[in-house]
This record gives sequence, structure tokens and C-alpha cells, in this order.
Amino acid sequence: MTTPTPQLAHLPPTCTAADVAAALRRDGAVIIDDAMAPDQLARLKAEIMPYVEATPTGMDDFTGRRTTRTGALVARSAACRDLVMHPVLTGACEDFLLPFADTYQLHLTQLIRIMDGQGKQPLHRDRLAWGGFLRDDIEPQLNTIWAVTDFTEANGATQVVPGSHLWEGSRKAEPHEVGYAEMKAGSVLVYSGSVIHAGGANRSGADRMGLNITYCLGWLRQEENQYLSCPPEIARDFAPELQRLLGYAMGSYALGYFTPPLPPGDGPEIIPPDWLFSGERQSWGDNLYEKVSARAGEGAR
Repeated sequence: MTTPTPQLAHLPPTCTAADVAAALRRDGAVIIDDAMAPDQLARLKAEIMPYVEATPTGMDDFTGRRTTRTGALVARSAACRDLVMHPVLTGACEDFLLPFADTYQLHLTQLIRIMDGQGKQPLHRDRLAWGGFLRDDIEPQLNTIWAVTDFTEANGATQVVPGSHLWEGSRKAEPHEVGYAEMKAGSVLVYSGSVIHAGGANRSGADRMGLNITYCLGWLRQEENQYLSCPPEIARDFAPELQRLLGYAMGSYALGYFTPPLPPGDGPEIIPPDWLFSGERQSWGDNLYEKVSARAGEGAR
């Protein structure tokens, strides 16, 4: 008797943030069908494909020797910025992550293109980005993979082990416990940092593309350094909500302040990052960002 392949739950595009968070607590992963409108998907592809096509393949078996990974997508794509701020997903972050932190932040943006001939990625948990140092009862992440192309088992749909977020860390998944996040382009897989998953094998003859947007607790180091991928001269034009999500805000009462490297008496000493973009910066003279940039440009003297 053949054991049936585990199936992921699917939610309609009208689902709520609470629906998503509940599914994550129950199964560790869920798919929202048709979460992105066709015109939004077309705009996303138009904005990111020049970067994707110029990205080299991975250099090892984990990143994928027939896989490309393109980052800095908040800086590069307005459509990606809209997806980062999707209200159902940010609401699910509040529900799912804020029991463990005062804030959450953007952790990673990456277009993953699995090309024909790529084998299966090793099964893993994304929380291992921080090693094994987090307590098992702390959930560090809420992750998404937006289907830019259709996801099928044949073209490398993400492998997911439903319920594995509740397992002991040492337990390994058996083949019959692994399902596939099959979904249409424009849908999104949402999964926890603790669920076992991996990229699938592509034997379809065409690329499989997914947009990996992930969020994490505000007191953790981000996988993608957003301050370098999306520096202040780009982030300054974003909505305040997106600036905060990138990390240009305090992660808690005393997490994330900075002191601008200016001459003595020429600026404040301890200020929150969002002060860079606020009207208050004008209260003591010229624009702070321009001053800091000019100072940095002078180099060490």
C-alpha cells in the first residue's frame, strides 16, 4: 500500500492574518492561493528579471549549482516592496512573532531560480541561520515564497514537512513525510522558521522561480544586511512603515540607536535610526545624512 504524500492546507486570497498564523501554529506552513494580482506579478518580473538573468549559479550543493539567488530586492523593485508590506502577511507577523519580541523586521529578500537539472536541496530548518542557540520554544521567523512561476513537483516546488515545527530538533524527516508546495504563479507559501523544508528537484525543462521574503524577530541579526542592501540614500524615499521594517527603527528600548560620526558638538549623540528620515533632523542645521556622507567621503585624516 502506497503512503499518500502529505498535503499542505490552502487558504483563499480573502483569508485573514489570524487564519495564516493559526495554520502556521498547527502545520508550520500554509499556501495562500492567488495572493498576487496578475498585473502585479507582471510588474515584479519586469523589474527583477534583468538582475536574475545576470546572477551566477551557486557554488555548493546547498545553494545549488543550478540555482541562482538574487538579493537587494527592496532597493531594486517597487513591486517587491509592495509584497513585503502585504497587510495579511505583516498582520500574521504581528500575531505569530510578537509573543517573542517587541518588534519584527525584514530578514531576507531573494529571488530563487531553480533551473532544469537542479537536484533536491538538503532538508533543513531556516532557524539554523542562528546556529542552535535559540530555545526551541522561541519562533524566530515567518517566511514566504511567492510563486513567480507555477510550482509543481516536477519543476522543483518547495519540499515541506507539515508538523515538523513541533518535532524535537534531532528528528529527521522520512521520505513519506515530505510534501510539495504545489501552487499557481501569484500564490504564496508561508512557513515558519522551524518547519523542515527545502527546494525541490527540477526535471521540467524550464526554470522555477520563487520570491523568498522573510521576517524575523527584531532582536536578531538579519540574514540580508538591509542597511547595505538598501542604504539610507535609497530608503529615505520609502514609506515610514517600510523603513522601520528594513531596520531603520529601534528594535526595542535600547536596540539600534546610533551616533553620527560628526565633528565635536555638530550633532546629537544617541538617536534612533528613523531620525535620519524625520523632519526633526532639520532642527539643528543641515541634513544629517548629507553631513554623515560628506564626513565619510573625506576618509580618515
